[in-house]
Amino acid sequence: MNKKFNTSQLVLLGLMTAILLLMAYTPLGYLNIGPLAITFNVIPVAVAAITLGPVGGAIVGSVFGLTSFLQCIGVGGTSAMGAVLFGINPVLAFIQRFVPRMIDGLLLGYIFRGMRKVSNTPTACFVTGFCSAFLNTALFMSLLVLLFGNTEYMQTLMGGKNVIAFICGFVGINAVCEMVSSTIITGAVGLALYKAHFVPAVKRANVA
Repeated sequence: MNKKFNTSQLVLLGLMTAILLLMAYTPLGYLNIGPLAITFNVIPVAVAAITLGPVGGAIVGSVFGLTSFLQCIGVGGTSAMGAVLFGINPVLAFIQRFVPRMIDGLLLGYIFRGMRKVSNTPTACFVTGFCSAFLNTALFMSLLVLLFGNTEYMQTLMGGKNVIAFICGFVGINAVCEMVSSTIITGAVGLALYKAHFVPAVKRANVA
C-alpha cells in the first residue's frame, strides 16, 4: 500500500509538472496585459500542494519559477519586464522570478493542511486556490520592489508613489483575475481529486 501510494504521488507530481509546462509554453498559461501578465500557472502549483503537501507544492512552484525566469531571456515567450530586469542584474532577476513561486508552493501545502484542521476539505481547497494567486502576487511584487526599487526603471514605474500605492495600482485587475480564477478552478479540481481519493486523508489524534 505504501509503495502504491508513493507511486501515485510520483504520477501526480509528473502530471502537475507537465500541465504547468504546457501552460507555461502555450497561451494557456498567460494573458499578457501591459508589462505584467495574468498567469494561470499558479493553479497547478496549488493542486500539487493540495495533493502532495508542501514539498510537492515547492517542487511544482520551482518549475513555475524557472519557466518565469526563462521568459526573461525569451525562452517560452518573452516578458517585457523580465527582459529589463535581466539586463539590470541577471542574478537578482532569477531570485525575483524563482524564489516567490517556490515559496508560494511550499506555503500552500501548509495552508491546506492548516485549513483542513479548522474546516472541511472543500473549503480548504478553495482557500488554497485563493492564497496561491494572492501569495504569488504579494511575494513577486515584494521582491520586485526590494531588489529593484532603487533602479531607474522601477523609479519611473513607481512615479513617486509609495510602495503600497504602487503595488495596488500596478497589479490591479491582473491580481483580481488571478485570484478569482485560481480560487474557482483550484477548488473544483481539488474537490474532484479528494473525491477520487488522491488527497491524503486527515490524520486524527487517537482518543483514549
